[in-house]
Amino acid sequence: MLAQVYSSAIFGIDAYMMEIEVDFSSARERTTVIVGLPDAAVKESKDRVLTAIKNSGFSPPLGNTTINLAPADIKKEGPSFDLPIALGLLVATGQIRNASFREYVVVGELALNGRVRPVKGTLPIAIAARDNGKKGLLVPAENAPEASIVDGIDAYPIHDLVQASKFVTGEIAIEPLRRDLGEAFREASSYPMDFSDVKGQEHVKRALEVAVAGSHNILMIGPPGAGKTMLAKCIPTIIPEMSIDEALETTKIHSIVGLLTPKNFLVGTRPFRSPHHTISYAGLIGGGAFPKPGEVSLAHNGVLFLDELPEFNRNVLEVLRQPLEEGNVTIVRATGSLTFPANFMLAAAMNPCPCGYFTDPRRECRCTPSQIHRYMSRISGPLLDRVDIHVDVPALRYKELAGDYAGEPSSQVRQRINQARKTQRERFRGQRIFSNGAMTSRQIKKFCSLDEEGRDVLKMAINELGISARAYDRILKVARTIADLEGVESIKAYHISEAIQYRTLDRNLWL
Repeated sequence: MLAQVYSSAIFGIDAYMMEIEVDFSSARERTTVIVGLPDAAVKESKDRVLTAIKNSGFSPPLGNTTINLAPADIKKEGPSFDLPIALGLLVATGQIRNASFREYVVVGELALNGRVRPVKGTLPIAIAARDNGKKGLLVPAENAPEASIVDGIDAYPIHDLVQASKFVTGEIAIEPLRRDLGEAFREASSYPMDFSDVKGQEHVKRALEVAVAGSHNILMIGPPGAGKTMLAKCIPTIIPEMSIDEALETTKIHSIVGLLTPKNFLVGTRPFRSPHHTISYAGLIGGGAFPKPGEVSLAHNGVLFLDELPEFNRNVLEVLRQPLEEGNVTIVRATGSLTFPANFMLAAAMNPCPCGYFTDPRRECRCTPSQIHRYMSRISGPLLDRVDIHVDVPALRYKELAGDYAGEPSSQVRQRINQARKTQRERFRGQRIFSNGAMTSRQIKKFCSLDEEGRDVLKMAINELGISARAYDRILKVARTIADLEGVESIKAYHISEAIQYRTLDRNLWL
């Protein structure tokens, strides 16, 4: 007897529909074959499924069973097909009758006792099921909250194989889980930190405001304990609030990697990812035999923070070029290529020398000039070329730590940033860019014209302060953002002066 069950699988960050066909014929010996390019986890599912069927009170089929996963030209991976395969076997062997699968998509991993375990990628699967006109989605109970935020399809929480079999035959009714997307988004959109929690470092906060307003990447340089990491963690709180579309796109990526939980099933705040400096190529940009998103994609619509930047493998940092320039990353394999979104703000931090106290007036630095030079030269040149702002973060004094002064809250800073970004969107309308940080040389020439006083300040910076030629365009872009924050059209000399302060690594001190 032949049975057909609809399921779904992940390809990239989207899902595609599958048909699981199960054909059974009686025989003295038991043989089970799975075809359709299954990986090892899918091949092993036959043993899990047969054991789960037996421990759920059904009879394991004795005979020849062929299970086809269609379309057959795409490699299948993971254990999410256990539940649909088990239901197909029960129908093919006549153990459940009058089952209706036409309007449902089924996913779930089975434990040996028949319990249904959660799987990855439920959100894109729910979206694909809805877009293909399906009525409902049978998912593990732990994944149901994630699927319930998709309008137009019912998410039925399934706890075990027996419950699923009775539902598809109409013996029992299961109430679909429904969540209002807008309400879920509001509940998930609060941050645990705020700019006002950071003591002192007002000039660094200002640099971060400028960086976010113009979508500029930023590097913070300072001794240990100066607050670089805390400042970086506050960056998402001043980035304009996520839209629901951005939240769903970001949640899809986190769903595929398996980072969602029944309580945190929607990413409503800007992501903040901080990988360790020992991270590999695949961990940073994604990869593997079945390519999965890396840290740059998990930081999509948010912040990627690289702490202790010189400690990262220089060659690993080179792979950041494509996502920083294009907002996505393409992973090529022999079987094809996948493109993952990776539109993020890069924030990095480092010490000024190996011991960390080169610029600290209260601590003695014991590093030799050659050690400092080798340490600084670890930074990838191509990566540094894509960082518009680098700023000193000095150690805090006791007066600043013990003071009661609270800085501006993130909400006030965000208001200024929203206005500056609105100005930029209007300026670049129809030009495929949305921020000053993405300006090309032609656009810099058009939108960053200087008066005579401004040109004199920039000339002095290059000739007398040792500012490098490569910093010229970046100073102009940052000055354009500073002017936008002030709400003025023309760039003034003091805008140039402030932008020059944000080019620490271009000064003679570091050369």
